Amino acid sequence: MLTILLFARLREAAGIDRLQLPDPAAPVALRAICQQLQAHDGRIAEALAATPQLRAAINQRMVGMEALVQAGDEIAFFPPVTGG
Repeated sequence: MLTILLFARLREAAGIDRLQLPDPAAPVALRAICQQLQAHDGRIAEALAATPQLRAAINQRMVGMEALVQAGDEIAFFPPVTGG
């Protein structure tokens, strides 16, 4: 199973902090996982759509949306953070 973690505004907007999806049959781009998440839950779709500068990590390594996701990976999504 893929473990999906949502942080900050994404977690608040979606109303959940984690979920699991079935493993892909073959490695797929992270972008495809985003699309699968959007189809899975309308709240997640809205949260992702409202975050144009989405950041992601696979197994705690920052990656781009074309990075490949494999069976058993942990994927974390979070919005950019600002501070002051």
